[in-house]
Order: sequence, then structure tokens, then C-alpha cells
Amino acid sequence: MKRKITERLVAWKNNANHKPLILQGARQVGKSYILEEFGKEYYNNYLRISLDLVPEVRDFLKKNINPLEIIAYLESLYNTRIIPHETLVILDEIQDCKRALLALKYFQEEYPQYDIVAAGSLLGVAVNRDEDRSKEDNEDVSILKNESEEEFSFPVGKVDELTLYPMDFEEFLWATENHILVSEIRKHYITDEKMPESVHKMALDLYQKYLIIGGMPECVKKFVETHSYIECRAVQQAILNGYDADMGKYASSATAVKIRACWNSIPAQLAKENKKFQYKLAKKGGTAKIFGEAINWLILSGVVLKCRLVTHGYIPLAAYEDDSDFKIYVSDVGLLGAKAQMPIQLLLNAVDTDNTFLGAVVENYVGQALKSNGVELRYWKNDNTAELEFVVQKNMDVIPVEVKKGTKVKAISMNTFIKDYQSNIAYRISGKNFGVGNDIKSIPLYAVFCIDSE
Repeated sequence: MKRKITERLVAWKNNANHKPLILQGARQVGKSYILEEFGKEYYNNYLRISLDLVPEVRDFLKKNINPLEIIAYLESLYNTRIIPHETLVILDEIQDCKRALLALKYFQEEYPQYDIVAAGSLLGVAVNRDEDRSKEDNEDVSILKNESEEEFSFPVGKVDELTLYPMDFEEFLWATENHILVSEIRKHYITDEKMPESVHKMALDLYQKYLIIGGMPECVKKFVETHSYIECRAVQQAILNGYDADMGKYASSATAVKIRACWNSIPAQLAKENKKFQYKLAKKGGTAKIFGEAINWLILSGVVLKCRLVTHGYIPLAAYEDDSDFKIYVSDVGLLGAKAQMPIQLLLNAVDTDNTFLGAVVENYVGQALKSNGVELRYWKNDNTAELEFVVQKNMDVIPVEVKKGTKVKAISMNTFIKDYQSNIAYRISGKNFGVGNDIKSIPLYAVFCIDSE
């Protein structure tokens, strides 16, 4: 399946000064698949080593991280020549071997001609765990327990980094052979001309299917093969089970309990009118001190996305963030629906059905789309009752973004923001067609993938 990140991988390959690359992302977003496809198409050959499955490589690296000796060892082990610029070496699940992470530094410093790509699902968790570790029956400050006697040393400045997210709606349209529709959506996004009503309806129908299927590649593949939502839900449940297992495998018992409490509270968090994350919904009496580390674990693992509050609409937005007030979204809208046990028939009528939680699903979908396009997730509210789902900093503009699940729209909060901060343009995402009125750009729900930060 075609993925947008391939263009960025090719740009990395073509950069004469590129460093070893680390590709991060949550489990099951397609990192291994996309790197193998990249190796097949753009290199003479490639070699993929799954460090979680090959203990002999891990044992070798414990004793030796000299780049030339690593290359010689891998060539002998796999009976494959590794030629500079012609062979792609993929070190998969690198979080399971900290010495491989350290070796990337020496490849960059001494032998940058080798094309090395590392992939890791829980690398963010691994390299950010607390240096101080306490016993599990005392105050739990550990994030990762595997290989607990040694410390990760992230090669800061010695590697290039990319993050792979679940497939967005545009990639879903590619996978379902709707390339012409993609072109039409992008054209109308630029011109603001209304889409023909029949095409608009078709795009909305596909969008509603995406709310069920989401962007996990295995789910999209299963849908393309079977057109069965039940089969997709089974795949999603397996992925959710895998996430739950990771919480036990890569965190101490006490921390895992807190992580699961936060994770399991997300549907309830999003169901509230005020979607600010409240620790007490994870556990009665919960506080940031108790659950802060668990939230960080979920963010670093790529399982959730954090949307910070900004108190003003001035540039730079980062200067007005309130990190104590935030919302948490699931990184894939399909997984949110499965986790919340959202009835499939409701999602198939998401634009027209009057259901409170559907608003949360749609907001999660928009947040996921913005994040995958490089937009920092921020929302705004004032001291009164005005609140906007998102605000986007784009060049010298701060753009308010209002999200509606259907065609009924109102602009009280939007108008307040525009008046207070003299916004030149605003975005309203809804079930309505393209258009512009009163300096508000109408963006159909299926066209969110067109919004970026540049």
C-alpha cells in the first residue's frame, strides 16, 4: 500500500549528508513493511534484522560496536554483501538492543557511507525512562524494565528521525483505488468551489467507512480483501490486545496498572462535554503526580496523541501553552471505535446521527489527520465558555479550527476568536461542502488531510 512517508525516505536516501535514520511509530503502523518495500524498490538489496528475534546479533553487539566488524558479522551471518549506498540495512525493534542504538553514532561518525535505518515501536519509551529506578513494591518510577541494568544512550545529533503514523484518509483512498477522488478533493480544497453533490456524498460515505476501519494498515488490507467490518474489528481487537501486552512487558507491574487505567479511561474522557483529561476518571483521587508518568508512557509509545491548551491566539502559540490542561486522543480513530465498542451502524451514519460520542470520534479523527500532517495539536478556550477544538499556526497566521460532526454548524466560539485575535481566515470542518463565507473556509470532513502547517 502506498504511503506518504516513502517520499521522505527517498529524500533521506538522496541526501548526500544523511545520517543513520530512526523511524519511530506505534506498533502495527507499518514500519517494517514500508522499510522493506523501500529497500526493494530503491536499493540493489536490503537486509532486515529483527533484533527482538535474533539473540546472536544482540550478543555480538554487547561485545563489539565497531561499524566495520558489525558489517562483516552481518554479512557472514546472512550470507549477504552489504555495499555502501547500494544495500539498505534495517535494524528492526531497535529498542530491544541498546547497543545497536549506540552503534548508530559510530556509523555516522566513522562510516556514513552505509545506509542504516532503525525502526522502533517503543523507542521513545525506552530512551526516556527514568534513570532512578525503585523496587516495584515501593514508589514506581520505572518506565522500562527490559535490560534494566544498563542505560540507553540516544545518539542525539547523530541520527535523522522520522515518525510513521497510521494511514490517513488520503492513504485510505489510495488503498481503495480512489485516486481520482483524491485529486478532486485537493483541487476543490484549493479553489473552494463546491464539489458536485453526488461526489460530495460519495466522499462522505467513504469517510464514514474510514471512521470504522481507521488507518492501521492490517485493518485497511483486511477491508480491501473482505469488505467486512466484523473482520476489521477482529484485527483492531488483536492490536489493542497487543498494546495491552506491551504495557505489561515494557513497564513494571505498578506502572502498568497506572498506564492501563489512563488508557482505559480515554473513551470516558472524550465523552465529556469538556474533554480536558481528568486524572480522577482514571482512578478516584487521581492526580498528575500519580498518573503523569503513565500518560507520558502512552504518548511516547505512540498509542495516544496529546493536544495542549493555548490561552491566547498569538504567535508563537507555543509561548501560550498550558501543559496542565490537555486532551488525549487515540492515535487511530478505528482503534478508538473498537475500544469504545462503538456500534458500526452508528459510524456508518456519523454525519446524520445524533449521538454525543460521535462528536468525540470525529474530533479524534481530525486530530489524527492534523498530527500525521505535521501539525502540532493545540486547542483554545477563554475564561468564559468559548472553546475551539483546534488552533493551527501556519506561517504568520493563527487559524481557528471548528469541528462539527454533521451539517448543523454554529460559530459562537469561532466568532469570539476571530474578533479577539483579528484572524484573517478560519476553518470550519463539517459535513458541508467546500466554500468560503465571512472569512470562514468550509472544509468537508473528508478533506482534512489537505490541512498542513506550511
